[in-house]
Amino acid sequence: MIALAAAVLGLVIGSFLNVVIYRVPRRHSVVWPASHCPECGEPITPRDNIPLVSYLLLRGRCRKCGERISPRYPLIEALTAILFGAAGYQFGLSVGLLSALVLIATLICLAVIDLEHGLLPNVIVGPCAAVGFVLSVIGDPAGWWVYIVSALAVGGGLLALALSYPAGMGMGDVKMGGMLGAFLGPYGALAVFIGALCGALVGGLLLLSGKIRRRSALPFGVFMALGGVVSLFEGPEIVALYLRLVGV
Repeated sequence: MIALAAAVLGLVIGSFLNVVIYRVPRRHSVVWPASHCPECGEPITPRDNIPLVSYLLLRGRCRKCGERISPRYPLIEALTAILFGAAGYQFGLSVGLLSALVLIATLICLAVIDLEHGLLPNVIVGPCAAVGFVLSVIGDPAGWWVYIVSALAVGGGLLALALSYPAGMGMGDVKMGGMLGAFLGPYGALAVFIGALCGALVGGLLLLSGKIRRRSALPFGVFMALGGVVSLFEGPEIVALYLRLVGV
């Protein structure tokens, strides 16, 4: 029941994340004006704003002007629902679940914005890092210092890379790394490692296929977000597997 409730909540939150993803990079308010068609400006009525269902009923087009609605909208809603449901199943009714839901929502926003605009907005990263740290401390009061150290260590490591190779990494990546440390503690480093591994793999495949050139930039925030989700759900298991493999 917790997983189901979390999934339903994910549909609603996913709808709001679409607003954040569209408006924040454009420096628009996320609360005003009400949702409207970006082409004709017609306000979206409640019956046309039901997650997933409205998109299907409207056949992916605005009721007023008939302009095509990006499939990104239902995809974000569905992805958020799936990940929220998985978090509800794994963490149960706990502070850990609340922290997981905030992290998942944040990572989805950052990944899509970075993919579309090459940005990791401070207005999202900063407040969410603070919320993540507070929730981490509430869930593990005795280990509060671990999250500070992790945020500084992960962010500091990425800062060193950014300073040594400015063309390959931006300050947004550095701040996002620190945010992962605030949420995940030492598993924030694992998230960055997984992200770098996935980025190298995808970059290599795109390079071989001729889709990008050797010095083309990739949105590292997308891969860090993927690493963050994997570390959230499987971080301890991955580390334990690695330790077994090396005989520790």
